Amino acid sequence: MSGIGILGGTFDPVHLGHLRAAEEVREAEALDEVRFVPAAVPPHKQARTLVAAEHRRRMLELAIAGVPGFSVSGIELERPGPSYSVDTLRALRAELGDAARIVFVIGRDAFAEFDSWKEHATIFALCDVVVVTRPPALAPLAHEEIPLAAREAFWYDPSSGAFRHRSGHVLKLQPITALDISAASIRARLATGRSIRFLVPPAVEQYIAAQGLYRQEDASR
Repeated sequence: MSGIGILGGTFDPVHLGHLRAAEEVREAEALDEVRFVPAAVPPHKQARTLVAAEHRRRMLELAIAGVPGFSVSGIELERPGPSYSVDTLRALRAELGDAARIVFVIGRDAFAEFDSWKEHATIFALCDVVVVTRPPALAPLAHEEIPLAAREAFWYDPSSGAFRHRSGHVLKLQPITALDISAASIRARLATGRSIRFLVPPAVEQYIAAQGLYRQEDASR
């Protein structure tokens, strides 16, 4: 194996849970690179105002500075309109060619809502999909968890423990180290003046403080 991993999200802010998940998928899938893709206009997270895109991108750059195999892609920040993953994956497929292996990384909580994503059945035909666990780790991925529109295109391969798509791509579950960290809890801590040390990289902690992000007056955001 080899290839390019894609880990999207708002990263508001990026934290150690994101980084550890990316590292464990990179290692398990023998990926050449994992690209972190911050969303400009996330279709499923419009209930609150995000910190400005330039801050979220800069925090990612600081978080992975000097880390081999990690990079930040601004593809969704530079594209107008909602940040649909299927559009990003199409663009990446056009960039890398049909022979390249692309691995789309998604949390299990997000995968539970995958049927609401734009052209979600098409995503399975564009790339491999790795679903990562969050604590508490649940049971193995079941066939019934695959969105109905795509379910008939998959069959289970007991030799690999993965689902195979008729396109040749795979869908699998990747258990990761149980770090119960969320961006929401970090924002809540910052809004009430509590420490976020050891929840985010030191450079990200310093940037948040220097820029005055997630202060009490921003607690509703």
